[in-house]
Amino acid sequence: MKLLRWGERGAERPGMVDAEGRMRDLTGIVPDIAGEVLSDEGLARLRALDPATLPPVPEGARLGPCVGGIGKFICIGLNYADHAAESGLSVPPEPVIFMKATSAVCGPNDPILIPRGSQKTDWEVELAVIIGTRAKYVSEAEAMAHVAGYAVCNDVSERAFQAERQGQWTKGKSCDNFGPLGPWLVTRDEVPDPQDLRMWCDVNGQRMQDGSTRTMVYGVAYLVSYLSQFFTLHPGDVISTGTPPGVGLGMKPPRYLKAGEVVTLGIEGLGEQRQICEDDA
Repeated sequence: MKLLRWGERGAERPGMVDAEGRMRDLTGIVPDIAGEVLSDEGLARLRALDPATLPPVPEGARLGPCVGGIGKFICIGLNYADHAAESGLSVPPEPVIFMKATSAVCGPNDPILIPRGSQKTDWEVELAVIIGTRAKYVSEAEAMAHVAGYAVCNDVSERAFQAERQGQWTKGKSCDNFGPLGPWLVTRDEVPDPQDLRMWCDVNGQRMQDGSTRTMVYGVAYLVSYLSQFFTLHPGDVISTGTPPGVGLGMKPPRYLKAGEVVTLGIEGLGEQRQICEDDA
């Protein structure tokens, strides 16, 4: 099942995709793609619907981030060995955790806003994991039962803000529109193996990243279990699991985004995003 949110920013409505790939409106059926709706029981109620009885989403409607009520946007750094190498860093002995501000979250086709003073805005295609039920101190064997589904994420990053100024990575990861999420939340039953998904990212039609979740250092089940040892995961929390090689930082010379450029990215079975870069006002 593919779930979505559509409409103006801050006023998104819930929706789903029917068997023919058409978007259907869930307004009045559920309040949002959030909270209890993300549990196995909530998702089962949506599966029981006949999408053909639902009104279509208006043609040309904006797609919002595919999950609402995000409490935590957790990111995993250096989780692909080949990306760590291109960054000049070693594979960490434990997952590197940092947070992206939830104010960075935006729709999959909203513009990338290049922040004031930025010279090094970069792209990162990532598999996002959406938590469906509360998880605290869960084992790796139990972890997947707490996952609602998956989505495409672009972990947009400003490398100078991230690494060349004092402090943690958060300020280089949290600028407005640095968290495009979607187009769909694809429920976990439709993704039998999240560790075998092709992923890619193009800039102006040129392939930059062409990888697979097979090369993750720490897989989805491990990450959910690991994170739950430190803090409780709640429905709607997002875990962005790292990026394969091919980011602008790793090129020789490095190559960063400029206003007017177009970024397209996708993950097998999870859909595609398209963003036009703009200078932030």
